[in-house]
Amino acid sequence: MSHRNARAGVVAATTARQRGVALITAILVVALATVAAVSLAVHTQLDTRRTSNVLDNDQAYEYALGVETWARIILARDARDNRVDDLGEVWARRLPALPVTGGQVAGHITDLQGLFNLNNLVVSGKPSAPDVAQFQRLLAIVGLQPQLVQAVIDWIDPDVNVTFPDGAEDEAYLLLPTPYRAANQPLVSVSSLRLVKGFDAKAVAALEPYVCALPGHTTINVNTAPAPVLQSLADGLTQQDAKALVNARGQDGFASVQDFLKQDPLAGRKVDAQGLSVASHYFLVTSDARVGNGRVLMYSKVERADNGQTRVLMRTRGAR
Repeated sequence: MSHRNARAGVVAATTARQRGVALITAILVVALATVAAVSLAVHTQLDTRRTSNVLDNDQAYEYALGVETWARIILARDARDNRVDDLGEVWARRLPALPVTGGQVAGHITDLQGLFNLNNLVVSGKPSAPDVAQFQRLLAIVGLQPQLVQAVIDWIDPDVNVTFPDGAEDEAYLLLPTPYRAANQPLVSVSSLRLVKGFDAKAVAALEPYVCALPGHTTINVNTAPAPVLQSLADGLTQQDAKALVNARGQDGFASVQDFLKQDPLAGRKVDAQGLSVASHYFLVTSDARVGNGRVLMYSKVERADNGQTRVLMRTRGAR
């Protein structure tokens, strides 16, 4: 009898263990299924948000292109109606933020020929003395060393000869922790100055509002140039002289370069009149479009021909 009871007890204990194992297995299956379901839901949510962000950015980019098209139309119309470019014209007015489906757009046009063209420093493979002198004055005005001009010349000119004493060619750059060579060609953007010997982020930031990188040799539009650029036109000009020139032109600007040269602050000064103008062919269109979580800040460098036709030379996003 006792033997039978013992056997019944063993069977009962085995059954209980099996039920316990089955219960634990069921709990583990449910837990794994729950984790898988949560993971799938999270990934689905992330994919949905990622797709939404991509669509928002794509739509914002299309809106930015729309601002660029608007700017080109304004510039073409201005070329037909005017022969002088100044800050009182329609193109110079900032486009306020306008609502669009899902967001807003804004933009404005900047006259690049109101700035000093860094590529003016080298003409036909040789340094341009008037432009070199002006750039040295501009460097001093913004608090930088005038001799930095020599490294910029070596970066642009086609030869490998180092400008004495502060120039820099390949040997100056190949010894850096991350080596590279001098471009030996015109600059494409102002940001490229970061690669030139002597220029760090602080130096470029100080200079950037007053310089540009345009193809070929260009004139400076005295009707749109900021005060430091006007001050750099001749030796001895002061900040007060530059402010006087800005006040004299007003919003309507000067009708001709001759009118500009007649201003009192320029009396007796040696100014390179050949490097000046009152009309422009190069502009920068800044487009700012926001849709949902997407934002596109785009810069379009636009060339305008004498007949008013425009073309985009380059586009960049996030930085000029």
